[in-house]
This record gives sequence, structure tokens and C-alpha cells, in this order.
Amino acid sequence: MRPISKRLLFFLVLGLLVVTYNAEAQVRRGTFIPYSTVGFGVGTSNYYGDMASYTTPLRSTFGMMRWNVSGNYTRHFTPRLAARASFTYARIVGEDYKMNKNDPTNLRFPRNLSFRNDLKEFAVVGIFKLTPDNRSYDRRPQFSAYLFGGIAVVAHNPKALDTLGGNWIKLQSLGTEGQGRPGYAKPYSLIQFAIPVGIGVRYKINDRFDISAELGFRKTFTDYLDDVAGNYADPAVFADNPLALKMANRSGERYTVRKGHDRTDGLTKYTQAIYNSGDADPFQVLKDNNYGSVNTSRGNSPSLKDNYLIGTIHINYVLPTQIKCPPLK
Repeated sequence: MRPISKRLLFFLVLGLLVVTYNAEAQVRRGTFIPYSTVGFGVGTSNYYGDMASYTTPLRSTFGMMRWNVSGNYTRHFTPRLAARASFTYARIVGEDYKMNKNDPTNLRFPRNLSFRNDLKEFAVVGIFKLTPDNRSYDRRPQFSAYLFGGIAVVAHNPKALDTLGGNWIKLQSLGTEGQGRPGYAKPYSLIQFAIPVGIGVRYKINDRFDISAELGFRKTFTDYLDDVAGNYADPAVFADNPLALKMANRSGERYTVRKGHDRTDGLTKYTQAIYNSGDADPFQVLKDNNYGSVNTSRGNSPSLKDNYLIGTIHINYVLPTQIKCPPLK
């Protein structure tokens, strides 16, 4: 019995040592050292709303693409989870003529509205890494993908170009749909919330630098990024402000605001199709048929909100972590 017991004890101790060593190795491999990055990005911005229809997604996405710049701070808490705070400055634009010139019989063509809006967005999002990090920043994978979602606060102020003065006019204060006047809604807010969601990919350049590309959709809760949502107001409410009247209804302008294109041919096709006008002056036809009269539709249904899409290329830098002194022996 004694020899057998000694042999058994030996193998038990050896097995315990092996298990302990493996467990410690697994703990060491599973320990994640949190790290932070800062980044700078540039990219594109796209608007969807009353002047960029959801029914023509390709034309709306690529027809009036503009730019954005951004900066961010990201904290990586676990191999899969991170959080990011970012600031993005993006310009969005829209124009009825540009989006509908190939189909002038579209109901949006005679409206002849246009805008630009510079968005200032502060966002906080959570990031889920589809490809997890290893236990330290310098061992992160060469290529990874991630999803993100969160909340954003957006400051905006839609403007339109005045063809006479050549100045960009702030539209919210004009109340182009009667806002702020008796019998009409109050002015819309220039501070809005949005929900950013999207996907990204990240490539490790070296231990300290990454390059990433992402596409993020912003769901908003306003229909006034473009200053267009409801019905035409009674022109009489603009009696004290001719500029507001002009910006409220631009269907009578022969030339487009941005590029000065002559709208006569397209508008003739529209009035012939809608009013069977023959070769009559299309601008007079619109006037005779009370285009833009009170309570007729100026925008889409207010329940269909304006949204925007941000595409960005980031350069990210891994911030140095605290250097621990080796233990004294």
C-alpha cells in the first residue's frame, strides 16, 4: 500500500501543479489592460428629407453629398466594449431642382426650395467590437470590425440663399410656415436630439496608430433640418416681412438659387402634365392655379422626420498608459 500511496500522491501533486499553472496562464491571457485613443476624422454627409426623398435612396445619397470633420476620445474598457465621445461638424444641403430636374413632373419640382445647414453634433456612443482586442493595446488585431450606437445633441440652423443680396438667410427666425404668428405653431427648436447607429472597420498601422472607416446613420426627431415640413402659410401673415414671404414660396422664381439654371422648360413640362396648359407661360399657370396657396402642402408629412448619414475616415492615436516600475528584488 505504501508504494502505491506515494505514487498516487506524486501524481496528484504533479496534476495540481499543472492545473494551477494552466489556470494562472489563462488568467494572464484573459486580463485586459484598458486603454484610450484620440482621433481626428474627415468624410461625407448626406441628408434625407423633404428635398431628398427616401423613395430614391441612391439619388438622395449621392446627389447632394457634402463634408464633415470630427474629433473623438474613445475608452476601451474590455476586449469587446468601448465608449466614445465625439464632436462632428457637418454640412447638409438640399435643392428641389437638383433632385428633380430629370423628372420635372414630380410634385417637388415647381416648389423650387433649397437650403444648407451646418450641424454641430456632440455624441456619446457605445462600441461593440465584433473582433475582440487581445489583452493589451499593442496586441490588438490587425483588422477588426465594430458596431456603435448612442445618443447625440445637434445644434442646427437652416439657411437659404437670397438671390438678390447673395447672402445666406437664417430661415427659422423668418417663420416660413407661419411659425410664431397667431394661429400657427411656435418656432421649431435649433437644438435637437439624434440617435447615431452604425458600423465601422479598424486597421492597425502600428502599436500607436489605427485608421478606421465608419458609416453612421443619424435618426432625428425633427422635420425642420431643411425648414420644410407642413403647409404653406397665408401670405398675409408676411405683410410686415417681404423677405419671409419670398423664402416661404419660391415657385415663381425663374432661375434656381444655387447655379442660376433656367427653370422654364422643366416647369412647362410640369404644367402641361398637371394642368394641361399647352404652351402657356408656366409661371402664370402656377399663379392662376394658386400654387402655394394657404394650407396646401409645402412639405411631406410631419411624421416623416429628417435624417442624415455620416461617413468618416479616422486616424486614431493610442494614448500612452501609465508605466509601472518593475518590482524590487
